[in-house]
Amino acid sequence: MLDPLKVLLTLEQVIPYYKPIFSADSQLVIGYEVIPYFHDTDSNEDQELSWFFSDSSIPEEFQLELNQYIQQNVLDQWLTLEEKPMLFFNYQVKLLYNDNGESLLAILQAYADKGIALNKMVIQLKEEEITEEMEAISSLIKYMHALGIQIALNDVGQRNGNLDHLVLLKPNIVIVNAGFLKENELPHLYRDVHHALTMLSRKIGATLLFKEISSYNQLNYAWRNGVRYYQGAYLKNESPTLVESTICQNRMNRDFQQFVNFERKRMEAQLTFTTQINHLFKKSLSTINLDEDYDSIVSTIGQLCDEFVFRVYITNEEGIQLSSNAEKNKEGEWELLQEGKQKNWSWRPYFFENIVRMNIEKKGILSDMYTDIVKNEQIRTYAYPLSDKLYIYLDIPYTYLYEQEGLL
Repeated sequence: MLDPLKVLLTLEQVIPYYKPIFSADSQLVIGYEVIPYFHDTDSNEDQELSWFFSDSSIPEEFQLELNQYIQQNVLDQWLTLEEKPMLFFNYQVKLLYNDNGESLLAILQAYADKGIALNKMVIQLKEEEITEEMEAISSLIKYMHALGIQIALNDVGQRNGNLDHLVLLKPNIVIVNAGFLKENELPHLYRDVHHALTMLSRKIGATLLFKEISSYNQLNYAWRNGVRYYQGAYLKNESPTLVESTICQNRMNRDFQQFVNFERKRMEAQLTFTTQINHLFKKSLSTINLDEDYDSIVSTIGQLCDEFVFRVYITNEEGIQLSSNAEKNKEGEWELLQEGKQKNWSWRPYFFENIVRMNIEKKGILSDMYTDIVKNEQIRTYAYPLSDKLYIYLDIPYTYLYEQEGLL
């Protein structure tokens, strides 16, 4: 690691690298994250300096000086550009807190006076650096918003992340590290984790940015989860020079078209499957007496749907389970398990929304993939309205879904 003092004594060897950020709607470069590097003249190599700002042994005035040097260097270059993309500057919360943002605002305002719009400047703050004491910066953030400066909250949801910070600071951009998604893991395992983050971002008017996208699958995951901004080696890594705004447009267009085609086929497969079960139920219900014992009904339905179901049960409109669980055992035989009776399932996400939908549409609904609590495996559930007050649920195992195209 470089000597911090050497860095400060040879600031002329500190150079900015630019990591492009792409927009989903235009597939163009809409901005750059600025990353400081040190050009070592002895080895003729460039070394990243991000560590300089996270090392607590380095005096804060050193960190502030390097911040100001790199900001002025970049903004001087930006003055010469006809088209000015957004600039994303990383900034330490403690430095912002120490002088109430005066050092940062002085530089930004000076360059705003020279012609760089403040709404082109994005200040990236690490979510994990915001302590209870530093929540006092919320007033400063409001002031920066009023000036037009954009705030990005970085690494949201990592470690001991607190979504309350999103509500408190109302950032313009919420940044999530896509490195959590490994090639050998299934994207739907993470979807629910980011659902709350996506919904909260929408409510506060923030745009989602996924960084560290290093693969096709990670780009696909981001696209499927409503992410607008993308950054990472899969698209373009940082470099000391700016790139053409269209550098990834053709590639992103091609990838997005593949995503659309896959999603269309997946939706068609799910609708076809749902329609087939709906037809099966409409045909079968004429042979089933709904006044019968509920356990008899779930046993009959289990037999009828033996090919693709491993568990069947009935609830009322309040979510109370009225039947036992009809379940297929390891030998493939159906048996009744009494412990399911009288359980209340109304706490499940979308339960009442689905009840209303089924009553209005008079047809069944296929759930998203989720992990079954008992089997600890990914499944889907098909729900069908037996009447205005009775609903039957069919749990479909992963083994069946895996074998069918488009059902995972």
